[in-house]
Amino acid sequence: MKVEIYRIDKDLPLPVYQTEGSVACDLYARLVTEILPKSLHRIPANVIIHTPPGYMFVVASRSSTPFRKGLMIANGIGIGDQDFWGPEDEYQIPVYNITDEVVKVERGERLAQGIFVPVEKVEWVEVDKIDELSRGMFGSTGHETKGDKK
Repeated sequence: MKVEIYRIDKDLPLPVYQTEGSVACDLYARLVTEILPKSLHRIPANVIIHTPPGYMFVVASRSSTPFRKGLMIANGIGIGDQDFWGPEDEYQIPVYNITDEVVKVERGERLAQGIFVPVEKVEWVEVDKIDELSRGMFGSTGHETKGDKK
């Protein structure tokens, strides 16, 4: 799949798949940034990406980032829509500093990764009644809960 991309700083690399088996590409910090303890900050990722129809671009933390830097992606993941493709639509990596120290991010540092995920839009079909039994509260798969109707 070929995807249009615009790099703001041409001295930094395009997003890179680090190994043959990698499913996500690394995103790089465009600016040196200091994040205060227990605070949120957006780090520019240097790219504007034209996500193809039928896909979304998901931005997630690299697994090493919380351990190495003490930073977590603030919203868990970021979802890039297909129409997020304007001249000022640079991807930002929203991070939360979980440490008690100032964390410095260097220009060109890999903090997050992006992956294209196929998506489909649905057409809702509203019903007036549900005939099935409840299996428990959200997230209860495999666990017995009060009110199980088995």
